[in-house]
Amino acid sequence: MNATLLAVALSLVSAGAYAAAAVAQSRLAGRTDPSTGVLRLLGRGAWWSAVGLNAAGALLHVAALNYGPLTLVQPLGALTLVVAVPLGARAAGRRVGRTEWRGTALTLLGLGALLLTAGGSAPHETLSLPEALGVGAATMAVVAGLGRPGARPGLRHAAASGITSGVASALTQTLTVAVTDHSGGPLFSWRLLTVALLVSAFAMGGLLLSQTAYRGGLGAPLAVVTLANPVAAAAIGLALLGERLQGGPVSLVLALLGTAAAVRGVVLLSRAQARNTDPAAPPEAPVPGGQVPSRVVIGSPRRADTAPPAGVPEPLPAHASG
Repeated sequence: MNATLLAVALSLVSAGAYAAAAVAQSRLAGRTDPSTGVLRLLGRGAWWSAVGLNAAGALLHVAALNYGPLTLVQPLGALTLVVAVPLGARAAGRRVGRTEWRGTALTLLGLGALLLTAGGSAPHETLSLPEALGVGAATMAVVAGLGRPGARPGLRHAAASGITSGVASALTQTLTVAVTDHSGGPLFSWRLLTVALLVSAFAMGGLLLSQTAYRGGLGAPLAVVTLANPVAAAAIGLALLGERLQGGPVSLVLALLGTAAAVRGVVLLSRAQARNTDPAAPPEAPVPGGQVPSRVVIGSPRRADTAPPAGVPEPLPAHASG
């Protein structure tokens, strides 16, 4: 199996692991009494199953970054949302709605077009220490600008979350390529230590920013997070790591069309996610037998007056890895 196919395969399995983890977390939240504390939650096997699935998804994503360029691996993170739709619908006892099917089809069509244009060679270039520091400084400046007080904080925090997560993935690729390089260079250096610290900071920052972004609603922020992540990572790959689209001007047009289709598909899936999470929203399709379907896309049925466990945040919807 060549490097490109291996990167795609690892990304697909990673997306499945992230989606299954999101479903498990949401189902656990739906079955947990509001008075349950964090320590009791940590004592449940379902919680650790979700943790294990998230860890597996992260490791598979890191492995994919070692075999494929950022312009190939990062857009495939949108498949997490695609995979989570049927898994969540099945767990919630409802059918997948027409809007979700349309979003899934458009997302897959767009990602297919992007796969045809992405560079096929395994990554071999890495960020130098000045480049890594420059990327880190630029990212922090952008995040500071997006985090300033003003209108539509949810969307701005979502954009900041997607950017920091995408940058974390780009820096992770530098780590994986450098560590697996057999040129005889030092395994531990100031460059790798700095990059590792930046990866940790941006990964945690992306998680916290996404949690803040979802407070005012799910649909639009989820779409922004899902789309900003691969854009930020691909920008670093094209500008600093020598990645190129293959096929010339025709591939550029195909990539733009694929991006437009994927964006539309993610927006549709995000809107459906928000609608099915809203207790007041009507169901898209009835469930046989006269049962009332759950309003949750990823999760199990929950009473409208049930809050998440004390001290435990709402489970984050799955999004672009990294």
